[in-house]
Amino acid sequence: MSNALLSLCLSAIPSVDSRLEHSLLSTINMEVFKRAILQPGPPQAFALQTVQEVIKPQKQTKLAQDENQLLENILRTLLQELVSSAVQSGEQIMQYGQLIDDGETSQGHIPRLLDIVLYLCEREHVEGGMIFQLLEDLTEMSTMRNCKDIFGYIESKQDILGKQELFARGKLVMLRTCNQLLRRLSKANDVVFCGRILMFLAHFFPLSERSAVNIKGVFNTSNETKYEKDPPDGISIDFNFYKTFWSLQEHFCNPASLTLASAKWQKFTSSLMIVLNTFEAQPLSDEEGDANNLEEESANFSIKYLTSSKLMGLELKDPSFRRHVLVQCLILFDYLKAPGKNEKDLPSESMEKKFYRLCTSTSCFLYYSPVYTSELYIKKEEIKSCEERVKKLLEMTPPKGKDFLRKIDHVLEREKNWVWWKRDGCPPFEKQPLEKKTVQDGSKKRRQKWRLGNRELSQLWKWADQNPNALTDPQRVRTPHIMEYWKPLAEDMDASAGIEAEYHHKNSRVYCWKGLRFSARQDLDGFSRFTDHGIEGVVPLELLPPDVRSKYQAKPNDKSKRAKKDESKGAAAQSEENQIATPASEVDGEGIRADLEASAAQMDVDATATGNISQGGTPTPDEHQKQSSDTDNGQEAGQLEADAEVEAGMIDGETDAEVDLDAVG
Repeated sequence: MSNALLSLCLSAIPSVDSRLEHSLLSTINMEVFKRAILQPGPPQAFALQTVQEVIKPQKQTKLAQDENQLLENILRTLLQELVSSAVQSGEQIMQYGQLIDDGETSQGHIPRLLDIVLYLCEREHVEGGMIFQLLEDLTEMSTMRNCKDIFGYIESKQDILGKQELFARGKLVMLRTCNQLLRRLSKANDVVFCGRILMFLAHFFPLSERSAVNIKGVFNTSNETKYEKDPPDGISIDFNFYKTFWSLQEHFCNPASLTLASAKWQKFTSSLMIVLNTFEAQPLSDEEGDANNLEEESANFSIKYLTSSKLMGLELKDPSFRRHVLVQCLILFDYLKAPGKNEKDLPSESMEKKFYRLCTSTSCFLYYSPVYTSELYIKKEEIKSCEERVKKLLEMTPPKGKDFLRKIDHVLEREKNWVWWKRDGCPPFEKQPLEKKTVQDGSKKRRQKWRLGNRELSQLWKWADQNPNALTDPQRVRTPHIMEYWKPLAEDMDASAGIEAEYHHKNSRVYCWKGLRFSARQDLDGFSRFTDHGIEGVVPLELLPPDVRSKYQAKPNDKSKRAKKDESKGAAAQSEENQIATPASEVDGEGIRADLEASAAQMDVDATATGNISQGGTPTPDEHQKQSSDTDNGQEAGQLEADAEVEAGMIDGETDAEVDLDAVG
């Protein structure tokens, strides 16, 4: 029976109440959706036709506001009816109506209905928040056992539910649904399910979502660890150590309480020293670490400590228990070392001393931020010493103590990024592209001045406490050795490495320029190969493979041949210049007479010297030295000229006839 026919029949009976008419229409509409649930195939094949048959919308593909409200009421009523039927049948609600034919399992009625509504919301045929409202109703009507299956369906549709068109309309409903589930769950018995919900929220909401961020840094002080205050009868344990050990949980629960007064910090450090001394006095062996299988223990993990005094001896031998306590210490130290929000407004050392004397003289304790406290009440050296002892104990705790400590340090280091992000007010990580704005004439915007040029450098400077000492460190400025510097380029030159040419270091101008400067200072031999072989010739031969080294390795007589060749070329060029300057055809009589006179004068000098010797006179040492030097110079000059001419003739492949004739004459 169609809706039009039903309305006609009801209008013919004036005594029928309007509420009955609405109930009959709802029943018929639900029957239409029930038939749609049983239809095979994907929802896109029939979902929109089913809505058009039930609602008769004004627009063919999108419902109006009142039509969305009518459809939501119908679906919520149908969902309640399906859940009631599943409870009466004793089946789990997500498997209700599931059929198994020929080994193939069909989908249950409720997941099928949710898939239809999810498709309509995704295609914007209906209001996007309708699917979130149905999921909230379904979790409220179900037991915690069924809620695990419902949440499994939510996790499977996380990608679709997280789309922008759906997320914007239903994020608050989903947040409310998850928070209600967390309130219903036991934090001690349902740890895994609670973790699944928190992980879903972390993936569902964007990283910069402020709703899940503890902006003020408030601690969960309601998580109180209860332990025995009076010693039990018949148990031989050190009850004072028992109370000292569990009293640390009061400080771990609220680290900010240590910054309120120095007495609390002194009490905490004294208790911690007792516990650390006990751990060091009773080290765990590798056999004890292997006996306590941590992987099997993780399956039966409990979120609360077992504080019975009867278990104290066994807990001290448990490596997992020790690790929990020591990691708590590292987290507390990391909080105390974290900078406050107004780090740039820290007081000077003289002001701190005056303020500290004022507080102690008036016996008043004021509230300090962690940064102020690290300078006044809590000494940084004391924190550092305690932290080193805790890390050493973690490293000694089997199994794989070093690996465990390295992972914990990595997690704490990453946590600092979140601390700074929250300190800056949780700015969004997504950066919008900058728009180029034209600056009007005469309206120049004044740029903000930073201490180190820009905001990033100024912020980096404030992060480290030892920046002045780092600048004066002798290891800061260090010239690398050429063997170390040219190693990347040598690997590029090795054909077996298979490095593409476009990624070679020789393409970097800065790298080549620095390398040439280092080689000029440390390896002049390699630096000289730059002229013949380029930048690759500067690489030390020891770094190159044998097949590449032979290409750049100079032979023993290469240098001598090159020097002789250069010398012969210079001598040949000099002889050509002499021939051009004084050709034989232009020698006049005056030049000949001058040469004859010079030779005659030389002969007279020689004759005089010979006469002096023949007359019995002996030459003086100066004269003898002068004569010998003149003779040697003349011989050397003649020998060099002759060698140069001969070599020039041999290189050019010709013999100089004029030289031979002159020598014969």
